[in-house]
Amino acid sequence: MMQIPYITGDGIGEEIFYAMKKVVDSALSNVYGKEHKIEWIEILAGQKALNRVGELLPAETIETIKKYKIAIKGPLMTPVGKGYRSLNVTLRQVLDLYACIRPVKYLPGVPSPIKKAENVDMVVFRENTEDVYSGIEWEADSEEIKKVKEFLRQNFGITLREETGIGVKPISRFASQRIVRKALEYALKNNRKKVTIVHKGNIMKYTEGAFRKWAYELIESEYKDKIKDKVEVNDVIADNMFQQIVLHPENYDVIVTTNLNGDYLSDAIAALVGGIGLTSGVNMSDEVALFEPVHGTAPDIAGKNIANPTSMILTACMMLEHIGLFQASKKIYNALVKTINSGLVTKDLSELKGISSWLGTSEFADMVIKNLE
Repeated sequence: MMQIPYITGDGIGEEIFYAMKKVVDSALSNVYGKEHKIEWIEILAGQKALNRVGELLPAETIETIKKYKIAIKGPLMTPVGKGYRSLNVTLRQVLDLYACIRPVKYLPGVPSPIKKAENVDMVVFRENTEDVYSGIEWEADSEEIKKVKEFLRQNFGITLREETGIGVKPISRFASQRIVRKALEYALKNNRKKVTIVHKGNIMKYTEGAFRKWAYELIESEYKDKIKDKVEVNDVIADNMFQQIVLHPENYDVIVTTNLNGDYLSDAIAALVGGIGLTSGVNMSDEVALFEPVHGTAPDIAGKNIANPTSMILTACMMLEHIGLFQASKKIYNALVKTINSGLVTKDLSELKGISSWLGTSEFADMVIKNLE
């Protein structure tokens, strides 16, 4: 029996988690009988943690994830206001989950805004610990920013406007090369044919440009022979990449990029296949994997049994593959496609498909289970 910690999450998290759980448990039983089962271990974060133990991210939660080296979570909400940091960002930084990996593949039966949606099959590797998401910023007119502005003026002759906020964009060789290494290893292991480095180095030469430079230096020193005749490597300017994924999605396979670019780009690619509610994700270090859907908490529809659990189910498929249960993952994926193709879908997909009838969150999961047979 495998033990896997889980965080249900906030908003729709509870509903989509338990929908996913019953699909996974059914698939494991269907494929392996009693040979492979999961013992689900609940750990706390977000509103549930705040209500029960008085803090948003208990130390016990972090320690449990470190112990088991794997966990799956629903979306987490960060309370609005000073003093609260993003729980998702905190988890990534505390656990050094430097790689955000988001596969985006067209699900047959889902309406798409592009003509050849079946050509969309990309995996985005986003560096998770640096860039403007590092949390180094100062509020306009704060005492801290006055010191920063004075430092810039005195030492570099840089004068900024009044009421200017400042954020720092750190990009290091170490972080850049380890995310590129992760992407290259994935491409080699999974027989992917191309890795595209996405950057804005034509403008931000010493951060985004350095990311590109260090990527090619790594390839030259460690991967030149390994990828020869196996994996093509190229690079694309970030703004151009947004039109390329729409016009020529078939030209792109594995994408590796900086934090902010990766955040924007992965959501944009998801839009080509029906939106972020239909894509999965994992945040990884070299030891720990934290699986999570890529959408938010959607508090406006929480508790109404109308949320789409597809992203959570696909995320579980990634998790099953990570622990070697490929047959169960494939079984779930095929059942999901069969369910969507049949027109028995959740409210959001019914609106996309232009049909009036739809299934609730739990009922959709039940239909996926039925299609496991």
